[in-house]
Amino acid sequence: MILSLKRFLIGRPLKTTEAGEQKLTKAKALAILSSDALSSVAYGPEQILIVLVTIGAAAFWYSIPIAIGVLILLSALILSYRQIIFAYPQGGGAYVVSKSNLGINPGLIAGGSLLVDYILTVAVSVSAGTDAITSAFPALHGFNVQIAIVFVIFLTILNLRGVTESASVLAYPVYLFVLALFILIGVGLYRILTGGVSPELHTPIGTPVAGISLFLLLRAFASGSSALTGVEAISNAIPNFKDPAPNNAAKTLMMMGALLAILLSGIVILAYNYGITPRAEVTVVSQIAEATFGRSYMYFFIQATTALILILAANTGYSAFPLLAVNLAKDKFIPRMFLSRGDRLGYSNGIIILGFASILLILAFLAETEHLIPLYAVGVFVPFTLSQTGMMVKWYREKPEGWLPKFIINTIGAFISLMVTLIFFITKFSQVWSILIFVPIIVFVFHRIRKHYEDVGNQLRIQTCEASMPIEGNVIIVPVAGITTVVENTLKYAKGLSPDQIIAVYVAFEREDEKKLEEKWKKWQPDVRLVTLHSHYRSIIKPLTKFIDTVEHKAGEANHQVTVVIPQFIPKKGWHNILHNQSGIMIRTLLMLRRNVVISTVPYHLIK
Repeated sequence: MILSLKRFLIGRPLKTTEAGEQKLTKAKALAILSSDALSSVAYGPEQILIVLVTIGAAAFWYSIPIAIGVLILLSALILSYRQIIFAYPQGGGAYVVSKSNLGINPGLIAGGSLLVDYILTVAVSVSAGTDAITSAFPALHGFNVQIAIVFVIFLTILNLRGVTESASVLAYPVYLFVLALFILIGVGLYRILTGGVSPELHTPIGTPVAGISLFLLLRAFASGSSALTGVEAISNAIPNFKDPAPNNAAKTLMMMGALLAILLSGIVILAYNYGITPRAEVTVVSQIAEATFGRSYMYFFIQATTALILILAANTGYSAFPLLAVNLAKDKFIPRMFLSRGDRLGYSNGIIILGFASILLILAFLAETEHLIPLYAVGVFVPFTLSQTGMMVKWYREKPEGWLPKFIINTIGAFISLMVTLIFFITKFSQVWSILIFVPIIVFVFHRIRKHYEDVGNQLRIQTCEASMPIEGNVIIVPVAGITTVVENTLKYAKGLSPDQIIAVYVAFEREDEKKLEEKWKKWQPDVRLVTLHSHYRSIIKPLTKFIDTVEHKAGEANHQVTVVIPQFIPKKGWHNILHNQSGIMIRTLLMLRRNVVISTVPYHLIK
């Protein structure tokens, strides 16, 4: 039944040779890898206004120069990541660039930050999408967390079905969102230019505003820069593109940058001219759409597509997280299970863990986007800074032909990214301080995992192993609970291994039971030695393990191997297991810790 459900949800398994069919075209890649960046225009401008509103509506005109600064940063990042795509076509983005040029620890900081950031991508995107839904339907405000969790589960299952299948589903909402915002911006600008919007709704640009400060403007700029999250995703996911992968990835990146610049500029201009004030329960995009179209079908079309892309923007995380995890796992910094492909050729372990971690984050922050965005933005600007710095080092060290313009571009990107990161720490320290604790912990864990793999590798190499003593015999210990078919089946197997050195061990709680079994055993298996142990405290495990330790010590002196053969009956139905105590499983689990004891289980399958 479980297998049937898995096939229904995920689909039939794909052959390894079908991997090439799972590569993305530029159109599909733009949809699933740019959805995070494009969707951020739904909350990036709002974050600017949330900071400026602390001074008053008169300060809203500052959103225009702040947006210009964000566009300058966007241009630098797009050009920088385009260079990274061609310099590191194997993917990995900031992690690979930082590790190659700045060293292992900067690389791990970038990689760890991005892993956390992709979890935040899912949580923020789904939470923001839920906000858009509840803005249109206020009655749903009390169910934000539940709605967000349902969407995460849906996206997890969709991505487990494979890259191309998820891209085919997600392409339509992304392009519908772009179309909806182009219509909104076009109609809005037409109304502004034709006098349909009163100039009294906003303060003229350049109007002096009391209380404004450089500190507050920098804080608004940093908040608005949250619209640039997701820009790095394409450079991480180059292996997902059809050949020639670097060229297709670079073209997709440039298209994403152009769309993001147009949409971000349009929303900021409309919000300024309409005099939109951010409100807790209604998003800025919702207010602009209502002011432009009223509560008509176009308003609900814009809200629906906005909600869809905000939710589906989480798919950027699902696309980039597993591939980044693969690079880290190849370098042995995270568990090797992230290298395993699932039935649909996707890295399913990464997808499942990402979904689970995102749900935990949504529960912890109650799906409140405002509390997640600062941490989310810092998590991506730290890798931005490291990757741009790494590229600076690369160009300066290698000095290829035409390196100076590339060096200048990366320098500008690194400087602005560093400034944004510092501004976040200075202005929103209470919301982002946790990254100063989590990132060092993550890097420490990475190193411990790497050391473990190195230690295991050293011990498993034949040339480094200690010379082992020859085994001159085998002592078989068979724990028994009575005289049953299961025990008989196990003894037959044990006799095939070592017919002359078999010891059956019975742990009794009552003296009377002990004597009865000894009498029956002499008649049933006279050629097998039976040892009975009396347990004063009604424990099977302790007397048995103590006996095994004693036999192991004596056997070791004679160069004999001790093998414990455990009888185990297997019920026909899985739920029957809860009706039986699992002594065999407990014995096996404890004995696995014994260095010189071999454990073998002999299953006996029940037929009803």
